[in-house]
Amino acid sequence: MRLVGPNGEQVGIVAIGEAIRLAQDSDLDLVEVAPMARPPVCKLMDYGKFKYETAQKARESRKNQVLTVIKEMKLRPKIDPHDYATKKGHVVRFLKAGDKVKITIMFRGREQSRPELGYRLLTRLGEDVADLGFVEAAPKQDGRNMIMVLAPHKNAADLKKIAKDSPESDATTATTEAATPEAGTPVAATPEAAG
Repeated sequence: MRLVGPNGEQVGIVAIGEAIRLAQDSDLDLVEVAPMARPPVCKLMDYGKFKYETAQKARESRKNQVLTVIKEMKLRPKIDPHDYATKKGHVVRFLKAGDKVKITIMFRGREQSRPELGYRLLTRLGEDVADLGFVEAAPKQDGRNMIMVLAPHKNAADLKKIAKDSPESDATTATTEAATPEAGTPVAATPEAAG
């Protein structure tokens, strides 16, 4: 078998008994790295330490992953303006939080023969929240329901994460508000501005 040392150096082709003896002498484990190679490749390493380091790397990569959450909002084609405003407020809140929103229009009875009502409602909602998100999946009929998916703009979720991480962002906005003059307050004219 081909043997690789603990620091990645090539030891060469050695017999199995010799490789086991070298592993015991250096107080390391003999691990078969490539069993299908000709000759098979083995490495001298501390297997417990190797397993621990790979588990740490996997845990770190899971920690850095962003979990996408899909919230759902259900509407009816004949929705009252106040109810529409309330539901739109929920959609806005979800998009500001960085979540995707699945909007479902439920048709009942004779409403099923008028899918254009649901389509108009979904496009209106998409236009109303265009500054916070975009239509990821266009409205489409799915049996008795019509479905559309809205996703937040990438920078909206990033800005929220940055604002949550840095507490000094509140202090900077307060100082800029204090530094700008209010409307109606006289501003001293400078000679450069007059000329």
